[in-house]
Amino acid sequence: MVHYRRKLLLSIGFIVPFGLFTKFYRGVGQAWLNDTFGGIPYEIFWILLAAWVWPRVRPGAIAFGVFVSTCLLEFLQLWQPAWLQAIRATLPGRLVLGNSFTWGDFPYYAIGCVLGWLWLRWLQLNANPSSSPAKSVTKQASQNKFSN
Repeated sequence: MVHYRRKLLLSIGFIVPFGLFTKFYRGVGQAWLNDTFGGIPYEIFWILLAAWVWPRVRPGAIAFGVFVSTCLLEFLQLWQPAWLQAIRATLPGRLVLGNSFTWGDFPYYAIGCVLGWLWLRWLQLNANPSSSPAKSVTKQASQNKFSN
């Protein structure tokens, strides 16, 4: 479990700068990268963070929960009371809550959740090198050989 959580932190350390890059990139395709593609690393970040907080929860459940939560946050952008607009006016508020509703964000959320789910599965399978399937089979075969 310690190896898995360490790999989750390393993954978060990678995805946060990448996600910020997609939000602040200037150049060709910046509108697409800033406004829509950025939903992919956004979803992956929340999946990795949720897995770090609740490491025993299945990756599929985490990815689904993050997808539902971020879709609700997207719909929340349609609600614009002054106090919520004040939060959205700050950089952290804009990064977490967003500032405008867009139907086009939903496919990127779905893609990000699928990639985040795959990322978690990969991390789980590779978290503890001594528990890889090949080594387990070899270990079990050697135990059976000596137990007879």
